[in-house]
Amino acid sequence: MRLTTFSDYALRVLMYAASAGDRLITIEETSAAYAISKTHLMKVVNALTRHGYLASVRGRSGGFRLALPPERINLGAVIRSTEADFALVECFATGNQCVVTNTCKLPAILNEALTSFLSVFDRYTLADIVLSPEAFGFSSADFPSPSRDGMAADFSD
Repeated sequence: MRLTTFSDYALRVLMYAASAGDRLITIEETSAAYAISKTHLMKVVNALTRHGYLASVRGRSGGFRLALPPERINLGAVIRSTEADFALVECFATGNQCVVTNTCKLPAILNEALTSFLSVFDRYTLADIVLSPEAFGFSSADFPSPSRDGMAADFSD
């Protein structure tokens, strides 16, 4: 099993946002931190916002930050929301043309493997993988310490 680049970037964005605490961060800043495409990050941030992991603020002074405390962001849930499909082989997908589908024993094994793969992610939250601000080349003064009080605040513009 291999995660898509989209899921990889989603996890990276969440890690960066968690390290930033309550400070608003931008697509440009995140793109520079990881040396990855702003265009692709925009799609990732939009998806994470739609799924409730990020809160965004529009406008010139806008940006995004975590919408939930890192302890409440389950990595398995993130992966499930960012992966397009888990069709490991043809018989898992619509339009299956495999002639042995009705008698094949491989799908049960692959389904067990996929379930095991996801169950590992289910045991962890974003809090388990948060890095210090220094890991991104910033001093801790650049990132105010995380304060999750008031996370339910309205982040709309």
